Amino acid sequence: MPLQKIDVKDLNFNAMTMINEEWMLITAKKEDGSFNTMTASWGHLGALWGKMTATIYIRPQRYTKEFVDDSQYFSLSFFPQDCKKDLSYLGKASGRDGDKVANTALTPEGNDKAVYFKEAKLVFICKKMYRAPIKEEGFIDESVVATYYQNKDFHDMYVGEIIEVLVDDK
Repeated sequence: MPLQKIDVKDLNFNAMTMINEEWMLITAKKEDGSFNTMTASWGHLGALWGKMTATIYIRPQRYTKEFVDDSQYFSLSFFPQDCKKDLSYLGKASGRDGDKVANTALTPEGNDKAVYFKEAKLVFICKKMYRAPIKEEGFIDESVVATYYQNKDFHDMYVGEIIEVLVDDK
């Protein structure tokens, strides 16, 4: 059965464990229809500027960043636990080297705005609102830089308005 659209206010889950422990795929497509995806375990969900929003973080060397930068939209897909092996692979392999999704059991689908995956249990379609680089001079706790940014490859932060929520209602 295809994913069903619901109101964002009808969701009931623990965002802390869902993002950090279960992970998500960030996916975006270019105007030519090509897309790329990457696994992420850092992000935020909440309210900002009077809208329901998702915030994601992407390092400059990630191929998916080109796609997020080129698109007005991105999707966040969350999966059942049995997809964790595929998510692990998609977090390590680069789309620059070929069709990495073809090496998984995941099935891309989508709409005119975004690509997401048939096997997902939850999908957020987000419209980009804001992008900013994380800068070293902004860190108050310098141990974060020492731990996570030894190569000085600071993430870009993207805030997207959640414009559509899809769930697997099985």
